[in-house]
Amino acid sequence: MNKFHGTGVALVTPFKADGSVDFDGLKNLINYLIDGNVEYLVSLGTTGEASTLNKDEKKKIWEFTSEVNNGRLPLIAGIGGNDTASVAKSIKDFKIEGYDALLSASPYYNKPTQQGIYEHYKALSEASELPILLYNVPGRTGSNISAETTCRLAHDFKNIFGVKEASGNFDQFNQIMRDKPKDFVLISGDDPVALPMIALGAVGVISVIGNALPKQLSDMIRFVLKGDYQAALPLHLSLIEFTHLMFAEGNPAGVKASLKYFGVCEDHLRLPLVKVSDALREVIVAESKKLSA
Repeated sequence: MNKFHGTGVALVTPFKADGSVDFDGLKNLINYLIDGNVEYLVSLGTTGEASTLNKDEKKKIWEFTSEVNNGRLPLIAGIGGNDTASVAKSIKDFKIEGYDALLSASPYYNKPTQQGIYEHYKALSEASELPILLYNVPGRTGSNISAETTCRLAHDFKNIFGVKEASGNFDQFNQIMRDKPKDFVLISGDDPVALPMIALGAVGVISVIGNALPKQLSDMIRFVLKGDYQAALPLHLSLIEFTHLMFAEGNPAGVKASLKYFGVCEDHLRLPLVKVSDALREVIVAESKKLSA
């Protein structure tokens, strides 16, 4: 699926001071990212604080995102959870126009076996009219989708077209690249390792920092995909400190602080997440200013 090569951005969900969804801020963000030349958008992944949104809010956000995007970029909707039957029903009921694929994280908290993970995604595959991108993020879910399970799913279900890998395990990435079907894509789920993963054969990244620095990141990713490491490496190195700051007090608090500095949206979050400390905010603003100069 060539439309998902390059830089995808996992959209934050802007909120107002009263905790309601800030749709004006979301519109600003979508246009900011499109102007920043990213390749596609991901609505309501982990960075979008989806776990604190109810069903009606999610539906409104998906519809609004599609309306504002207006076909300009490919769209992916994040639909996941730890109750297979509930996730499958949500996927089956998903009829929102303008979306090209679904992103679904491995079940969290339950710690299923590899066979349980396989059966979970089998059920989602059978429920979905859209292609599915697996999402392996053991640091949040508490369990890993092994390379063997990823490739088994890739071979058995044609509408499972790729995996967003955020395990940080390069041995696992190696095995996926060796054993996957030719048209199955590996996508980095971690900004800091996007460059080396692409060197290995990944087709791009689904990014957090791209919310704030879409042009800088997408330029770097395009250089890497073309094999121009001499041009890519300085950009990659320039983003290391910014990336560290984005996660210093949790995601998406850091990137929302940067987005506020850029005037895209406010930095409100929903509990249990809170804004970054004043001390960290000062450093984020300084680094944001430096990188946008």
